[in-house]
Amino acid sequence: MLIGEVARRSGVSARMLRHYESLGLVRPSGRTGSGYREYSGEDIQRIFHVESLRAVGLSLREIGRALDDPGFTPSALVDDLIRRTRERIAVETELLTRLHRVHATDPAGWEDVLQVVTLLGALGSKSADARQRAALAAVDEVPVEALVEAALGERDPHVAGALRWALARSGGGGPALLAEGLGSPEAAVRERAVRSLAEMPDGEATALLRDALASPDAVVRGYAALALGTRGEADAVPALVDLVVAGTNDTDAADALSLLAGDDMAADRIAAVLVDRLSRDTTGASARGRLTQALAGVPGAASSCALRELLDDEDRAVALTAAYLLQLRDVG
Repeated sequence: MLIGEVARRSGVSARMLRHYESLGLVRPSGRTGSGYREYSGEDIQRIFHVESLRAVGLSLREIGRALDDPGFTPSALVDDLIRRTRERIAVETELLTRLHRVHATDPAGWEDVLQVVTLLGALGSKSADARQRAALAAVDEVPVEALVEAALGERDPHVAGALRWALARSGGGGPALLAEGLGSPEAAVRERAVRSLAEMPDGEATALLRDALASPDAVVRGYAALALGTRGEADAVPALVDLVVAGTNDTDAADALSLLAGDDMAADRIAAVLVDRLSRDTTGASARGRLTQALAGVPGAASSCALRELLDDEDRAVALTAAYLLQLRDVG
């Protein structure tokens, strides 16, 4: 069969068939009396083998090895193909995501497109300074999805702070996206999510922080409680007391409890919770000292009564602390 007929029947151009011949992939078995290439049935079958291997992503060099090397084992090459394909899909997926984000900004012209692309690229830069500058400039230029993704993955504390600032001033949709981060299997991502929510002022963020009080992650519960305490949410009291006991952000937790004790009824409830924790045998000496100091920030008769009872406490450090705090109250 001559080359023109092979090309018509196989769908492989005559030019490509000559290229295959130059590489040694497919050599016609014979020549006509006039010197034209003549392909046998085996030659045509090899052409189809070459095309099939090209279709699964092999290079022409790899195809030659696969067809001619008797010791060739395809499993390693297939594994490599899988790896390369995954890498290519990841690159294409990243590009698609970036294009969607550019489209979401509804750019008016190419200058706007370039601005968004530049900021998106800077948010993924290896330079912390570049990421921080992009975060501070990205409030009105970058979709909130990109800011959330950057915030959940940011390790540098300064850049993370800039991203939280940008998220707090961004448009809608941020809290819902951050809520997904609260369920991450990675503790660091959960912490970044709750800290970002803590700086968002809207009601949706507050609702999500309330839900976070039930998180099995103590760090998430703690940040949620601190944020809710400053917003006057009484549901945060138990978690704030837990922070005092644990000695984690205990000063901030005590300040939040003091803020929540804004009326007599609230003050008495908070004092009761603190006294209950003081009375538990499982509370260590240092924790009891912190609870005693937290009582001092709670106004009202109930906390004063509790401090007076602590004057006779078996722990001398607690008794002395209570005496000092009562003296300060009397002076005040």
